[in-house]
Amino acid sequence: NWLRIIQLSEESVPDGFVRHDRHSPLTDPWEPLYSQRSSTSLNIGLWLREPHCNARGFAHGGLISALADNSMGHTCKTRYDGDPGLVTVNLSIDFLGIAKTGCWLEFNSECVKWGRSLAFAQCLVTADGDLCARGTSTFKVI
Repeated sequence: NWLRIIQLSEESVPDGFVRHDRHSPLTDPWEPLYSQRSSTSLNIGLWLREPHCNARGFAHGGLISALADNSMGHTCKTRYDGDPGLVTVNLSIDFLGIAKTGCWLEFNSECVKWGRSLAFAQCLVTADGDLCARGTSTFKVI
């Protein structure tokens, strides 16, 4: 049943999004994840399913926090030559609405300032186009 849902969702992924190629033990259970790359950002998207949700049936704050952090970190990495390591030193998330099962959840990030030792980003999270969270983050460049 989940395989059928994944197949259907891949057919209706918004333009510009492809299967996300960066995997980790934290995000692997949330697959399939999608990403949209540009020269200055890496945005993440997914079809919200029951395993992504809390007991109330909407997106869990931990999922939103982790994927916003992921999107912002990879977006900041686009501003540097090579492949620097970035470590989150601050993450702030404002939950502005809810995202229900079946919606397209999208994390759109922007690196607002970057330097030799720190980078700063912001992220808007939408559920079917409606704003449901916003995040800011600070990263240490290592």
